[in-house]
Amino acid sequence: MRSILLLCLLILVPVTVQAADSPAAGHWEGEIELPTMKLQVMVDLTQENGAWKGDIDIPMQGAKDLPLEGVTVEGTKVRFAIANVPGAPTFDGTLENGAIRGTFTQSGASLPFRLGREAVEVPRKPQEPKPPLPYISEEVTYTNGDIKLAGTLTIPEGPGPFPAALLITGSGAQDRDEALLGHKPFLVLSDYLTRNGIAVLRVDDRGVGGSTGSVDESTSADFAQDALAGVRFLKQHAKIAPDRIGLIGHSEGGVVGPLAASQSTDVAFVVMLAGTGVPGGEVITLQSQRISRASGMPEENIKREDAIMRQSLELIRTEKDPAVRDPKLKQLAKEAQALQGPEGQAGGDEAADAMVKAMTSNWFRFFLDYDPRTALRKVKVPVLVLNGDLDLQVIADQNIPEIEKALKEAGNPDVTIRRLAGLNHLFQPAKTGGPAEYVTSEITMDPAVLDLVAKWIRERFAAPKKTATR
Repeated sequence: MRSILLLCLLILVPVTVQAADSPAAGHWEGEIELPTMKLQVMVDLTQENGAWKGDIDIPMQGAKDLPLEGVTVEGTKVRFAIANVPGAPTFDGTLENGAIRGTFTQSGASLPFRLGREAVEVPRKPQEPKPPLPYISEEVTYTNGDIKLAGTLTIPEGPGPFPAALLITGSGAQDRDEALLGHKPFLVLSDYLTRNGIAVLRVDDRGVGGSTGSVDESTSADFAQDALAGVRFLKQHAKIAPDRIGLIGHSEGGVVGPLAASQSTDVAFVVMLAGTGVPGGEVITLQSQRISRASGMPEENIKREDAIMRQSLELIRTEKDPAVRDPKLKQLAKEAQALQGPEGQAGGDEAADAMVKAMTSNWFRFFLDYDPRTALRKVKVPVLVLNGDLDLQVIADQNIPEIEKALKEAGNPDVTIRRLAGLNHLFQPAKTGGPAEYVTSEITMDPAVLDLVAKWIRERFAAPKKTATR
């Protein structure tokens, strides 16, 4: 679920470095010390014909090969900035005892950083599959109207036909693996399900990878039609059972899945992973409170931030003139930034403008007041609902009761609801559920969750065993 908090995180990837005499040249790794976490960065500095250049990667955000500008080395002083990033993120340091230490600034906010020659330990991702894989993997494309959708279809070995699941990502522009903060949840989930006899289609969102269109210009209703286009595509595949195709959605995908299922008899089941049961405005208001509290924000600031959030949402609902609405929204966004300290202020005007753009997009305005209970009351197929009790983005107490009530009103005879102890929004084992833990965890998705989803589907839709013949 897209957080309204203004967090400024960056990332980089090492490049080949040419030899140089200066001690500043070469590969550096280190960290920017944010208030709630350390942000790992990797920098390469090269000197050619007396001129300096470089690249930077910030793995936690998937940013790679970002060019540096204004690279200067004068004695022990080393300075460079990241090109084409809002707020002019700049490193200003001193080279001493084999390390560069100094101050990272962005839009007036300052944070300490350190770069060294030693490799910084990046959390492993042991669940990500490594080849050779014991199943078939196909690159596929299909269309929904004039939108082209590209993805990967993984199919168990054997004759089939197999049950199948189409994965639906959370909010924001996501790739087919739902890659974020160094994790690839849908890659891990699809691998596990396929190894357990379930075909899986995972797809790039509109405007990402091989897919066309735009997420911000679309709505959850559009994504539901994309999902149904995927179901139609799967129905035509020779190794997939056309009457055993379901939808698995995470976060916003847990809203899109039931909406699609309510509109088509082709959907055989729905799995809601951290899906919501109340309108988006209610979700993000409580989300903002819980995340701010977990990050240590004073209660007085949380109350003010909550008031700002409610003012912003009401302004979006009632003021249709952008010339009147947007300056007011920007001022509210900057007030929210100030409450969040250096981490929030780092984005400056650019981040405030980006927030206004996001909150006035077609996607957000639909999400704000869409009530998922309307679709849930029409869903008659088997439904599995999973929420982590440490999820600070989709709060279990707020959403599970409403999901359960709506499905009961639908008269749905096959509903399984589990509130899972100790898991966050990504279904990782967690201590607080705060977003900083998403990055530091080596677990992409708790193995017990993977097993629960696979067994639930197989119990209902696994191919019947053939009777032996003589």
